[in-house]
Amino acid sequence: MSISQISVFIESKPGMLKEALDVMAAAGANIRGYSASDTGDFGIVRFVVDNTDAGLTALTDAGFAAKVKPVICVHLKDDPGELSRALGVVARAGINLEYTYSLVGTYICLQVKDDLEAVEKLLERESFELVNDNDFFE
Repeated sequence: MSISQISVFIESKPGMLKEALDVMAAAGANIRGYSASDTGDFGIVRFVVDNTDAGLTALTDAGFAAKVKPVICVHLKDDPGELSRALGVVARAGINLEYTYSLVGTYICLQVKDDLEAVEKLLERESFELVNDNDFFE
């Protein structure tokens, strides 16, 4: 079980992130979470939106290099140490995370270098609630 993430390659200059945000807003894609990282002259911005198809189409039509990738979304209890507990499940299995970020409330997205389904099963065994696009955006 996963949710869809839009990754966008954006030039690191003033206004480019806002332009991508405006393009998605005009398409009716509501941003539920995002992560931005700079790699020098360009950056990668990852978005979780309530309408992935509309967001992706709008971005590519506007000339942005963008793609969709599945990520694991875990609903954490709002308790101290819960994030550490979730990441500990993955660490104990010897699986390396590429990146993590949080969404609205206590949801987090995990992108792993290895098998997504294996990590999902590990988290489910530890009683973590995994969500998909339909669950998250209802």
